[in-house]
Amino acid sequence: MNKTVLALAATLAISALPTIVHAQEASPLSFNAALVSDYRYRGISQTRLKPAIQAGVDYALPAGFYVGAWASNIKWIKDAGGDANVEIDLYGGYKGEIAKDVSFDVGVLTYQYPKNKLATSANTTEIYGAVSFGPATVKYSHSVSNLFGFTDSKNSGYIEGVATFDVGSGVMLAPHVGYQRVAKNGDFSYTDYSLTVSKDFEGFVVSAAVVGASTKSIGGTKAYASPANGKDLGKAGLVVGVKKTF
Repeated sequence: MNKTVLALAATLAISALPTIVHAQEASPLSFNAALVSDYRYRGISQTRLKPAIQAGVDYALPAGFYVGAWASNIKWIKDAGGDANVEIDLYGGYKGEIAKDVSFDVGVLTYQYPKNKLATSANTTEIYGAVSFGPATVKYSHSVSNLFGFTDSKNSGYIEGVATFDVGSGVMLAPHVGYQRVAKNGDFSYTDYSLTVSKDFEGFVVSAAVVGASTKSIGGTKAYASPANGKDLGKAGLVVGVKKTF
C-alpha cells in the first residue's frame, strides 16, 4: 500500500568544455527497492510486525500524467485464513499546479492480492485527491469497492495530513496523522500517526519512524489483533528501513 509519490529531478552534467554546463532531462522511468523492519500501512502492520522487501516502478507520462506499480510481501491475509502472501498495487493519476507553491494530485489506485480466497475479497480500489502547499499535503482516498476484505465496506474513506521539513544537514522530518473510516464496520475505524526521520546517503535513503494506530477493542481484544498470535498490529513501534531509487 504504497503512499504513491513520484520524485523526478534533473541531473547536471559537465561537458568536456569546462565553462559549459548542460542540463540532462530526467528519465521518465524510475525504479525503487526497499527493505523495512515492518510493513506498516495506515498505521497497521501488514507483515505481523515482521520485515518486508518492497519494490516499485514509476513512469511519468507527458503533461503531468503518471502510472506505476509497487509490490510487497505480506502476512495478514494468510493469518486471516486466505492464501496470498504478496500485495501488488497498480496506480495512475495526474499532477498539476494550481498556483505558486500549490499543487494537486488526483488518481486511482488498486490493491491486488492474487488468489486471496477470503470470504470478501481483499482486493480494493480507491480514488484519491491531494493538495500540497509548500511542505504540507492533505490527501483523501475513497474506496469504490469493499475495503481490504471488510463486508459491505464500499465508500470507506481515509483522510491524512503530512508535512516534510529539512531540519539541517540533509535530515528530513515528516510528521503524519490520518483517520481511516471503515463504512458499516465502525469498530474497525481508527486514527493513525507517525513521525519519520530520514537522510539520503548517496542515493540510499535511510529512515526511522515511530508508527502507531489508536484502534478500538472488541470484547477485550484489539480490533486489529493478529489471528496468528494475538499481537496488536497497530501498537506503536519503531520501523527502520532503507530505500534506493534508480
